[in-house]
Amino acid sequence: MARIPAAGLDAMIVDISKIQTVAGPSGEPTYLRGFEANDPAIDAAVARLASSKVAYLALRGSDIGRRPGCATFLQFQSTEMVGDDLTRLARFHAKGLRVIQFTHHNNTPFAGGAIEPTQRGLSRLGIEGLGEMNRLKLLPDVSHGSVATMLDAARLSRTPIVLSHGAARALVDHPRAAPDEVIRAIANRGGMMGVFMMSFWLTRDPVPTPQHYVAQLRHVINVGGIDAVGIANDFPMDGEAKLVKLGNDNAAGVKNYLDWWRAMDRRGVPGFAWTPQHVVIPEFNNIHRMERIAATLERSGFRSGEIERIMGGNWRRVLTDVLG
Repeated sequence: MARIPAAGLDAMIVDISKIQTVAGPSGEPTYLRGFEANDPAIDAAVARLASSKVAYLALRGSDIGRRPGCATFLQFQSTEMVGDDLTRLARFHAKGLRVIQFTHHNNTPFAGGAIEPTQRGLSRLGIEGLGEMNRLKLLPDVSHGSVATMLDAARLSRTPIVLSHGAARALVDHPRAAPDEVIRAIANRGGMMGVFMMSFWLTRDPVPTPQHYVAQLRHVINVGGIDAVGIANDFPMDGEAKLVKLGNDNAAGVKNYLDWWRAMDRRGVPGFAWTPQHVVIPEFNNIHRMERIAATLERSGFRSGEIERIMGGNWRRVLTDVLG
């Protein structure tokens, strides 16, 4: 948390999930997020923010900028901790949670996951849960969901939704990336998509560059409009730690991902038949990524108003529209 000022962030969404890693059907790691571990995780995060001099708990979009420091919105990257008890959504909201994802890669009782060999959308429980999210003013997040999950949520939600961190499938054909119909559906309902920096889902070119990231942003803008895109990360603030230690040597760092990647291919999940060559864009895998992205956008011909929306204005708008 002490590194927040160096990152230059005014606001951030932070996943506070407590994860148990177990072996999946092909030996791949599967991540479980139970109620017993995650209910107190909200309390711990709130307490930590209460004692921080550089960040504070944000409950509404209008909290951004209300005091010095970084407005911090708490997120769960799954609904497993809800189980089939929808009253837990109100419990989590009352404690300070503001963003919740339907699934993380795999199926949950709420929804179908992106990397399941057989795809499905929102379940009856998931539809009821979405209604409760809307009532409570919890921001629904469809990241890691199947295409059917994302389209169901966009169609049924009474508020804007987000795909908080992902990429465009038109540029890299992979289930973790969103097809144009999803980008368009989210944008048409006033939502947005954050483009993350896991480079193997941004480009299949052998060397990832800042322009590959810009290409992803441009594609989302071309499909959904300038109000439909923002910056996402999915790495620690200082960058993907193992790659940082390796001096951003992608050839060495990608080896950490290959066992999982090959296990997905053995399961028959589409999009894993090729072998990735990199993990990060070296220029962005550090604490200064935000200022470097802004500078890259300026050099790429974006106007100042467009850069402001991409760098945070769209996030502020959606958070305010949904949370108040």
